[in-house]
Amino acid sequence: MRFFITILVLAASIGQSVQAQGYEDMIMKSYQYTDSGDFRAAEECLKAAMRLEPANKFNFALLTNLGTIQRRQGKLDEALISYSAALSQRPDDALILTNRAELYTEMDENDKALADYNSLLSKQPLNENALYNRGMLYIKRGELILAQADFEKIIDNYKDTFLGRFGYAVLEKAQGNYDESEKILLYLIDKQPDNLRVLEERAELYFLTKRNGRAMADINRVFAGVKEPSAEMYMLRGRIKLAQYEKASAALDFKKALELGYDRDTVERLLKQTF
Repeated sequence: MRFFITILVLAASIGQSVQAQGYEDMIMKSYQYTDSGDFRAAEECLKAAMRLEPANKFNFALLTNLGTIQRRQGKLDEALISYSAALSQRPDDALILTNRAELYTEMDENDKALADYNSLLSKQPLNENALYNRGMLYIKRGELILAQADFEKIIDNYKDTFLGRFGYAVLEKAQGNYDESEKILLYLIDKQPDNLRVLEERAELYFLTKRNGRAMADINRVFAGVKEPSAEMYMLRGRIKLAQYEKASAALDFKKALELGYDRDTVERLLKQTF
């Protein structure tokens, strides 16, 4: 009940401020709420601003921010509506297309994500982030030759690219070229020793090559560095623990991954090995 009362009070206060303040004021309030981590209030302020001036030409930016705030709250379907509404006003906007493509990837709508990246790259063929993200999607789909073409294009056009090299490390691992993948990852870790994404990738490589002590050291560093570990992180740590015969602890990680949305069949198959 206290949570319900808080919502009512906040809604009332927002309603009062809308009457007293204008479009720009509500936008500034949304920034303040976002900075303080109150995403629900930030969301309401952006909606209030657009109600005040529904025809304002800058509403595409507000819709984009709204989509990102909704995404951070786990409101993925609502975020998709917001991003799509923003794109209806700015169909060629690279940032909005990237945001929606990333959201589609998060929702496992990979074909739709690829369509957005293809649309973006048809207009900006050397967009590094789009090439990298499309290449990673191709790896997920098993289309390794297409992934290689995207990473090669990055490396050919961006001399000191981190993304292109990291993409190649993931590609080499997917092809079973573990030695080549490790060489690239070691180079990247030397450049960015605290990069958690690289450490997570190396942890998986060590696990695949049965160097479980090193794998655990890397994944522990990843867990220590993130506020909200992903389902994939729990699955990897659980697999490493299972390989080290820490069955009870592995089971806890697999169950946490399931709570975070990991594929149930995969989790249940691994849980059977912890009995």
